[in-house]
Amino acid sequence: MEIYSRTDKGMVRHSNQDAERHGFFEDGSAWAVVCDGMGGANGGNVASSTAVGEIAVRLTANYSAGMSANEMRDMIGRAIEAANIKVYIEAQEDISLRGMGTTVVVVILRGDTAYIAHAGDSRVYLYAKGDLRQKTVDHSVVQVMVDRGELTEQEARYHPRRNLITRALGVKPRLEIDHCECQVEKGDILLLCTDGLSNYLEDKDIFRILYQYKKEDAVNRLIDTANAHGGGDNVTAVTICC
Repeated sequence: MEIYSRTDKGMVRHSNQDAERHGFFEDGSAWAVVCDGMGGANGGNVASSTAVGEIAVRLTANYSAGMSANEMRDMIGRAIEAANIKVYIEAQEDISLRGMGTTVVVVILRGDTAYIAHAGDSRVYLYAKGDLRQKTVDHSVVQVMVDRGELTEQEARYHPRRNLITRALGVKPRLEIDHCECQVEKGDILLLCTDGLSNYLEDKDIFRILYQYKKEDAVNRLIDTANAHGGGDNVTAVTICC
């Protein structure tokens, strides 16, 4: 199992409000966190970096190889909730940070099971058996419109409100978190990314790159291609290669 990552400010933004952290537990299980901050240059940076730092500390302190699936979900959820409270309190105490928040996606890969938790529109994809599947569902205005049948998936990609999210860590004292699991096999790839990638690359582009390139070359090609397609946002990609 290997992890590769890269984060980039893109071609337009002056600072990078994305943040990521990843590592391995003592039993060899892998973990990764990706956040995409919002709330002005300073606020976005603080929200995302604070969130990934707090979640990383909580995961590494509380993970145990003997945890059941329910205990894994609870542990991940508590880590995200702790980060939510920390970011929310910082925003209330510093008027210059009011309104800051961040998306969050967390993955722990233990054995053949990936445990996923998220809020916002940062995503997890699974590349497996020559196929690419999005495993998370965006918490966004356009996703609600797609679910209602008001937009197609293709129309949502170019809608002027595509960047508006319906959930964000740190904005309110409580955060609703979605959880899911998926099975993986040797050779599969889990991709965590911010919308700076998914807004500039279609699924077929992501599939082609993961098919053609390996290890850090795949991550670099994903970022470089997003930038070549406009790079209008910060962009982050993390791959966990099974």
